[in-house]
Amino acid sequence: MTGAPIIEGRGLTRSFAMPAGAVTALGDVDIRVDAHDYVAITGPSGCGKSTLLHILGCVDQPTAGSLVFEGRDVSTLKESDRSRIRLTRIGFVFQRFFLLPMLTAWENIELPQAEAGAAKPARRDRTRELLDYVGLAGRRDHRPSQLSGGEMQRVAIARALANRPALLLADEPTGELDEETGAQIASLFDRVHGDGTAIVVVTHNPAVAARAGRHLAMKSGRVITS
Repeated sequence: MTGAPIIEGRGLTRSFAMPAGAVTALGDVDIRVDAHDYVAITGPSGCGKSTLLHILGCVDQPTAGSLVFEGRDVSTLKESDRSRIRLTRIGFVFQRFFLLPMLTAWENIELPQAEAGAAKPARRDRTRELLDYVGLAGRRDHRPSQLSGGEMQRVAIARALANRPALLLADEPTGELDEETGAQIASLFDRVHGDGTAIVVVTHNPAVAARAGRHLAMKSGRVITS
């Protein structure tokens, strides 16, 4: 690996206080993601995959260890700065889409751009570009209830790319989809990666994991193979 990483975690540990005592969901994990990396994280349910993804996404903070995103120590940042990173530098795709049901596909994609302060003409151009990119130009005025699962995930991917993030994080992005639709979404991730966005995907699907250039297997909160 050469050059500075987009994100690097050292000794990442996350414990949660429970009535019976602290439970460690993540223990002493090292991870580095460079520009244009495609990393798949696999392992059984409850092994810490999603916990790691939340830390990488600056949604949660580790109990111990360090996380540096684009040269900045995340632990030293104010919440407003972490929020700005989440909005503008990291894209998120989830298993259950999490689209706003009252908004159209167009509006769901445009919203994060508005929150980032993009001018209206730029938002319009970027939203049109992304709807074309994911093959949904003809569904721009449809709300999530009027879309199929695959279409909703395509909108969610377009929304995640709206502010041109350096890193795309996906948590079981094909988990709610049938095999054929899941393969189509996986192919779209291939395209996103090929166009220059680094991706980290958590998945139980071997076919999705096989598309990644790197593979981290986790068990009991630790990386066991890489």
